[in-house]
Amino acid sequence: MTEHGTRLDQMRAQAPLVHNITNYVAMNIMANVLLAAGASPAMVHAHAEVSEFAGLAQALTVNIGTADPDWVKAMEMAAQVMAEAGRPWVLDPVGVGATRFRQEACAGLVALRPTIIRGNASEILALAGTAATGRGADAADSVAAAEDAAQALAQRSGAVVAVSGPEDFVTDGQQAFRVANGHALMPRITALGCSLNGIIAAFAAVGLALPATVSALAYYGLAGEQAGARADGPGSFQPAFLDALYNMTPQALDTGAQVQAA
Repeated sequence: MTEHGTRLDQMRAQAPLVHNITNYVAMNIMANVLLAAGASPAMVHAHAEVSEFAGLAQALTVNIGTADPDWVKAMEMAAQVMAEAGRPWVLDPVGVGATRFRQEACAGLVALRPTIIRGNASEILALAGTAATGRGADAADSVAAAEDAAQALAQRSGAVVAVSGPEDFVTDGQQAFRVANGHALMPRITALGCSLNGIIAAFAAVGLALPATVSALAYYGLAGEQAGARADGPGSFQPAFLDALYNMTPQALDTGAQVQAA
């Protein structure tokens, strides 16, 4: 797959408004990540306005990390607007296997046909109904162990499914790709995984879901590599990462993207 740089250029040219219903931990860093990349972030979840605001946005992300029943209802309201408008939305099933509440919330959201589902291996296994060994939001399963589950989940849900890890796996149930970009410090920064949802949504707002997801993962991971080359640890990594997202050129992305068909 090529043309990752073209997709980055198109996303920045359109600067899509991305509506995010995400967790408290992620809001600030996610907003900064989207701004650095060239998109426009908004965090809106109040019932009184969530449907109306979703109608204004080009894409939506839903993250159940700190959800409660009211937030889940807002997620469903916004997702319904996106589904009816034919606009992309991304589901992040954070810690779905941990509690019955999370399982039921995600089952309802999957029924609303997300465009893209992104999670770690344990979350994708749990969402697909396969035994997983995750601990809260942390994965204890390998990406390779979740590949079959990701394929089955994609076929059943109609979504592109992305399994995040040292080497990401992305599939629409027919085609599949592996993305090897990234850096070991990325999991040491809270909410960088959550923030990735916004980048995927921004790319999906201006292109087809599968190639958009692959390009977004390559862009995000390559920015991590560039930041890691300059950082001394997690504290200096975060600002370097924002700078790398901001300064990434389409040419650098095309050169540095490590994408292979699976």
